[in-house]
Amino acid sequence: MDFKDYYATLGVDPAATPDEIKRAYRKLARKYHPDVSKEPDAEARFKEVAEAHEAVSDPERRAAYDDIARRQASGQPFEPPPGWDSGYEFSGRGGPGSNGKAVDDADFSNFFESLFGHGRGGAEGMRRHADGAGPMQGRDHHAKVTLDLLDSYRGALRTMTLRMPIIDAQGRATLKEHQLEVNIPKGVRQGQHLRLQGQGAAGDGGAPAGDLYLEIVFAPHPVFRLDGADVYFDLPVAPWEASLGATVQAPTPEGPVQLTVPAGSTQGRKLRLKGKGLPGKQQGDLYAVLAIAVPPSPTDPEQAAWRALALAYPDYNPRAALEA
Repeated sequence: MDFKDYYATLGVDPAATPDEIKRAYRKLARKYHPDVSKEPDAEARFKEVAEAHEAVSDPERRAAYDDIARRQASGQPFEPPPGWDSGYEFSGRGGPGSNGKAVDDADFSNFFESLFGHGRGGAEGMRRHADGAGPMQGRDHHAKVTLDLLDSYRGALRTMTLRMPIIDAQGRATLKEHQLEVNIPKGVRQGQHLRLQGQGAAGDGGAPAGDLYLEIVFAPHPVFRLDGADVYFDLPVAPWEASLGATVQAPTPEGPVQLTVPAGSTQGRKLRLKGKGLPGKQQGDLYAVLAIAVPPSPTDPEQAAWRALALAYPDYNPRAALEA
């Protein structure tokens, strides 16, 4: 993923004021607007400028972006660590996109969407009473949080640290950390939003607070990988176990099990453990994907055994399909 230097795109200093950012954006938007510009790359440049403005014109987004930029070495490829985009709490104050469309309808880069997600701008979050008058309910807040895959199997009580932008009188935001305890329900899924009632912004005039919505993302697991509700892992087996069949111990998110490898199994064969994927109303399955492992650095007796095996299969050609 490429790191986007939004300040360079707008031609402003990272310490630029909101007014300086606004003026730079308007100047570049006029220059590259596809309806009037004669520049050959006008449309692409206009999109880049619009995205940069969307990121740093909003003080909450700008605070999160600046936090990421501080950890980015100058001139180096952006190699985000797991969970790099988690833990930023937004209030949904971003407003419509620079091109007149809502933020979640705009055509932004993967970098932008990875950090800011969808639907964090716009009018959503600040609600009046049904009669249109009186106290105003607080804004809903949104944050992306990273969990361990095993939390979905067991449920968990997690203490999470969120970084929430605090906006000063000049319209600049700084990140302030706060902690909260979150009950993670068993069976939670990737992309699911957990609603924490009353954990958003305070209401006005005695109205109730808004809610906090946590978007769930699973951290990469060293053994298991996720595909929807199904879970996969690679199961190494010896050549003779694949050929003759065997009963081997295999890991699962709920603990080790004895798994039968059928005789004549080949590389990549999937062994299904029904209902052992993510729990929930639509239970997933767990798949062990066979990976045939060859013993390293054979001794003289072991080499003799491999030669005997080769002699036992004089006509076997594992590449026959490639020669057809």
